[in-house]
Amino acid sequence: MSDGALDRHADRLRAAFVYPFTATSRSLCFAGVAAGTYALLVLSAFPAYSAQMLGAGVGYLDDALVALTANTYATVGPVGLGLVVSYAVVTGVAVTNVAGRVGAVGLSGTSGLSSAVPGLLASGCASCGAGVLGLLGFAGAVAALPFHGNLLRAGGLLLLLGYLARAGDPRRCAVPSGARDE
Repeated sequence: MSDGALDRHADRLRAAFVYPFTATSRSLCFAGVAAGTYALLVLSAFPAYSAQMLGAGVGYLDDALVALTANTYATVGPVGLGLVVSYAVVTGVAVTNVAGRVGAVGLSGTSGLSSAVPGLLASGCASCGAGVLGLLGFAGAVAALPFHGNLLRAGGLLLLLGYLARAGDPRRCAVPSGARDE
């Protein structure tokens, strides 16, 4: 990849990360999706505990989040917890950008959005651990992965970052002006 192409991807990635903060509604969407993603990832790391705490009352949500954040830190370490937080933030940016793109071009112009799905699924499954994988019959899958699934989390983040670098700011067309239809 040439330096010019790398610079264009870096510029589009920066534009994708700036976009959620260009309006209050986008910032709220970003914060809500990021917080919801983090809560979902942490709560699904130990689904039985989460179900018991939330079954006792929604007031225990904060206790469950704190306890399971500590559990996540204890099991996957600071790097794993950082990857979970990073995944939640990047997911917030990606979902906000997808919503902006759908608002700008409608559903017919969003065929390229499917490239974000592998990153969401791969990193999401690794981040939530055996909770979701156990439901699918793969309870020991994350335990068998090297580095407690951190490589899979990092791979999912790279897929999402690649999507954002390719898509850029949803208000601008990412197709160069000299491109031709073939």
